[in-house]
Amino acid sequence: MSEKVSYYENSKEIEKKIWDLLSNAVKDRSSEFRTPVFICGNDKDLDGRVVVLRKADQKKNFIQYHSDIRSSKIEKIKKNSNCSIIFYSKEEKIQIRIKSECEVNYKNDITKESWEKTGHISRKCYLVANGPGTKSEKPTSGLDNKFDNFNFTKEESEAGYKNFCVIKCKIKSIEWLYLAAKGHRRALIDLNGYKKFTWLVP
Repeated sequence: MSEKVSYYENSKEIEKKIWDLLSNAVKDRSSEFRTPVFICGNDKDLDGRVVVLRKADQKKNFIQYHSDIRSSKIEKIKKNSNCSIIFYSKEEKIQIRIKSECEVNYKNDITKESWEKTGHISRKCYLVANGPGTKSEKPTSGLDNKFDNFNFTKEESEAGYKNFCVIKCKIKSIEWLYLAAKGHRRALIDLNGYKKFTWLVP
């Protein structure tokens, strides 16, 4: 990646780069930005996991991903909707930290739209009999043999919709860090109220 000053010392180009990376990650399975770390909870019980980026909307300032409604993070989000999402690309030498307010969507227009775009094989994880994190006496995928071996139709996969939800993350701020050999650069884009760009010491 080029270290031209015109890129990493230009606020408009930085913002453009951020959203290009996020938007591309939705479509490109090989993108390093496709699987960020999502952190939720509170100061006594913080919880993080890797999620798959499913949508990025610059105009409305949100990103979203899919989840099982039975996941432990759902109750955490309902109790405290403030969450953090961390992206990192070794190739781009960019780290992005997003602070957001999350909304759990379940059995509504948002989930219907996302579910329709989800291939029936990808729906497999929502067909587990018990919720994610449930204790088991033996190693298990949580699926019965039929689903575990991909031997099911799209029509049969519809049963997973009852466990499917979409986490919509309204972005409050984006902190960008670029690791440049001749000097790192760091900035904060505050999206609370009106947009404000501030340079930070790396």
